[in-house]
Amino acid sequence: MDRRENHVVWHDGDVKREDRNRINGHRSGLLWFTGLSASGKSTIAHKVERNLFERGVRAYVFDGDNIRHGINSDLGFSREDRRENLRRIAEISKLFVDAGIIVLAAFISPFREDRQYIRSRFEGDNFFEIYVKCSIEECERRDPKGQYKKARAGIIKNYTGVSSPYEEPESPDLVLDTEQITIDEAVEKVIDLLMKRDMLSL
Repeated sequence: MDRRENHVVWHDGDVKREDRNRINGHRSGLLWFTGLSASGKSTIAHKVERNLFERGVRAYVFDGDNIRHGINSDLGFSREDRRENLRRIAEISKLFVDAGIIVLAAFISPFREDRQYIRSRFEGDNFFEIYVKCSIEECERRDPKGQYKKARAGIIKNYTGVSSPYEEPESPDLVLDTEQITIDEAVEKVIDLLMKRDMLSL
């Protein structure tokens, strides 16, 4: 059945996002961390989450690997599955943002088209694209999960940076070059961005 013909109507609740933001004392929004595997996306996102938690800010990390253990466990790494993976995350992120939470999404998200789609779903909203920049050479040197080695051996197919492309962001809100700065410095830059955009207070 075409979903446009299933007669599903959106229901607006009595408690609004603005109400939740007011109770929380901060604005909600989506921080989208993109970059190659082993660039530092998840590490930075989790440390930002800890920093925000200690400030009393409600935040939650969506990690690419963790998501694929559950809600997206039925998806592979074809172009179509990658697109669907990110579409689902965008929709879940919208629900979390509506719930008053700052979402920290750490996904390779290699294609500009997909990242633009996510941005469009947050049109005029608190959306920040953060490019965690790191050369493929350095990511392969780190290779904490041994994935690059498997990709080079042909064991893993469609691996970003090896057998599948990564398209760098053209105008991200923040660039974190993890070959030039420490993780703690990267976290400080993210927090500074949130403060400059008036996200941490009302």
